[in-house]
Amino acid sequence: MAHGHVRPVSPVVDHAALFAAVPDPHVVLDGDLVIVEVNDAVLKVMGLSRDAVIGRRLFDVLPDGPEHADNRRSLRSCFLRVLASGKAETLAIRRYDVRSSVRPGESGEQWWSTVVTPVFDPDGTVGAVIVRPQEVTRFVLDRRLRGRRPGNPPSVPLLSRLLRVRDGQDPEDSPRRQEAVEAETYQRGQELERLNEELRQAHTRERGVAIALQESMLHSPDLPRHPDIAVRYLPAVGTLNVCGDWYDVVDLPSGGLALAVGDVVGHGLEAATVMGMLRSALSAAARTVSGPAQALETVGVYARSVEGAPGSTAVQVMVDGENHRITYSSAGHLPPVLLRAGGGCEFLDGATDPPLGARPVHVARPQAAKRYTPGDTLVLYTDGLVERRKEDIDVGLARLTGVLASFAGLEPERMADAVLARLGFTSGGANDDIALIIARL
Repeated sequence: MAHGHVRPVSPVVDHAALFAAVPDPHVVLDGDLVIVEVNDAVLKVMGLSRDAVIGRRLFDVLPDGPEHADNRRSLRSCFLRVLASGKAETLAIRRYDVRSSVRPGESGEQWWSTVVTPVFDPDGTVGAVIVRPQEVTRFVLDRRLRGRRPGNPPSVPLLSRLLRVRDGQDPEDSPRRQEAVEAETYQRGQELERLNEELRQAHTRERGVAIALQESMLHSPDLPRHPDIAVRYLPAVGTLNVCGDWYDVVDLPSGGLALAVGDVVGHGLEAATVMGMLRSALSAAARTVSGPAQALETVGVYARSVEGAPGSTAVQVMVDGENHRITYSSAGHLPPVLLRAGGGCEFLDGATDPPLGARPVHVARPQAAKRYTPGDTLVLYTDGLVERRKEDIDVGLARLTGVLASFAGLEPERMADAVLARLGFTSGGANDDIALIIARL
């Protein structure tokens, strides 16, 4: 018989049986916080049957009453954050009077530490959460100091003694010092959770103000009259949902249409402020001058007097629907794409000049024109859509045209969503700001 390395056979895992047998309690909740599955440990702890919990909202099963109101608020906030962010969270130790007949001779007081973990659907969204409560009652009871219950702050003399013990200034040896450190750690953990909740609430308020400000600055009153134009705006991650990129859609007095996107250096509120100023200036210039080059010249002069504006890029395209003609000019911006109805792509790169405010004196900007066929699609975008770290920009541009060609038959709204999804911008924002216009001509 030949001998050699024998590859072990992987066992077939019954995941349902495995979940049921896990010794720690695990609860699966759907997006509405309804219990869709529990393991046997949950039923044992709660002293309830499976039929009594499956299909019910978690907060209809957990202990009720005013003494548990704070626990319920913290849990609910935690669940909603995990559903929205897709990131696991751990709650500090909390007291629950769980309905249980497992230990009839003991106190009904129980202490639990809870971990909430997201479960992702195939499309990358959070479809459910797993709640893993871990009972730490013995730990808490064993470490009560001089009758002080967890959650109640120690008296000043006792706290002073605990700190002396922790710092080695007390004659008692290590057991008491360890006890003091654990008590202080628990108390600080509770305080940290309260502070985190206050910070989340403050961030939510600030984010609401920032979103309202950005929406106001990006408002295009002419856009609703153009159902064949789709716009998208994705701020970089961690920027309070505001950024320095912009888009604009303007109906011209001549009967034509002006489309523009731009990019201010930087992120956040400072960049958004500069963005609002340049966008307004370009929008006004487009309505009063004869072409995109003159509009960018006007804004370029203005940019030299605005702190943070020099170096900003912009591109404007004016569409003459009667003559099927596009006129465009770029101030240091990436070229728009003309997507032909058959799927071919052309870059509008015949009139590129330095960014706004880059020249100390006025120089006329170039302008170019291109004819189009009804049914073609014009795509304007900012660099966050195509740039990747350690990758040549030409690679990103080729990737964009390939994606656009594959979706040439879609209407603009569906095309915008499909392009962003194919390029990997489906959730959580991006590493850089993105503004996008897709217009069916």
